[in-house]
Amino acid sequence: MEQRTLGRTGRPVSIIGLGTWQLGSDWGSVSETDALGVLDAAVDAGVTFFDTADVYGDGRSEQVIGKFLAANPGTDVVVGTKMGRRVEQKPENYTLANFREWTNRSRSNLGVDRLDLVQLHCPPTPVFSSDEVYDALDTLVADGVIANYGVSVETCDEALAAIARPGTASVQIILNAFRLKPLEQVLPAAKAAGVGIIARVPLASGLLSDRYTPTTEFAADDHRTYNRDGSAFDVGETFAGVDFATGVRAASELASFAPAGLTAAQAALAWVSQQDGVSSVIPGARSLAQAEANAAAGNAGPLPEEYLAAVRSIYDADIKSAVHNRW
Repeated sequence: MEQRTLGRTGRPVSIIGLGTWQLGSDWGSVSETDALGVLDAAVDAGVTFFDTADVYGDGRSEQVIGKFLAANPGTDVVVGTKMGRRVEQKPENYTLANFREWTNRSRSNLGVDRLDLVQLHCPPTPVFSSDEVYDALDTLVADGVIANYGVSVETCDEALAAIARPGTASVQIILNAFRLKPLEQVLPAAKAAGVGIIARVPLASGLLSDRYTPTTEFAADDHRTYNRDGSAFDVGETFAGVDFATGVRAASELASFAPAGLTAAQAALAWVSQQDGVSSVIPGARSLAQAEANAAAGNAGPLPEEYLAAVRSIYDADIKSAVHNRW
């Protein structure tokens, strides 16, 4: 699979990575055996980037990755974790002391002395403009605790604020066929600054796989059930903020333009990976088959103009008015 440099980390990563939220929690239960199998299948398929967070299953996702790394020494996988959601979301909680505590916990969970990449996990907006926060992150790099730092954001404005900081190695942002706004300013700014772009929620929480109907139900412990109104965290993280029925209808229309040989999900992933400036796309997977199918999107080849035009026309007609100015 094609490898691209992950911004200022200088590390090569696969254009299709693996998001591991599913292996921790909030998507229904996944056994440890199945979780390790997903990691194995992804790496066998060419994936060299895992994204996790210290709150996914209260550290379970990190711990599973740690077991995988211990069982596969020398595996050239870059692991990006995230921190900041273990406390009340107030800017004053983003301190060097807390950063040390959180990164030490992640190092223990992952079984490593130095973390490849630590990302602030969608913190309050003022954090992105705080000199003290970036000074604290620079201190962790100087101390050898982390190799690089980046941010995970909800809005394009937050992304642009972080890109302007010289130490920011990468920005993680929601980018998919139902979230086109980052194409306007964020991706060009990141490319100009040498900052990597990690594209998350690339399938809009599964909508773009075209596997759902308006009556599809999800488990009670699945965020696609309990966070549709944004009561647990930013509603944009669930179905990319798109109304479920609208998303099902739009996804079905887009799927009809998927080129032969690609599933709807693979076409949607390939579209994200082919946007100029994207370093890696991080779909999640709960099974070996999902991991393998997602990785195969990295070898899809250029998408036809008909599909590219459909992404834009469907977005403009059905999605833009609801999401474009919110994030």
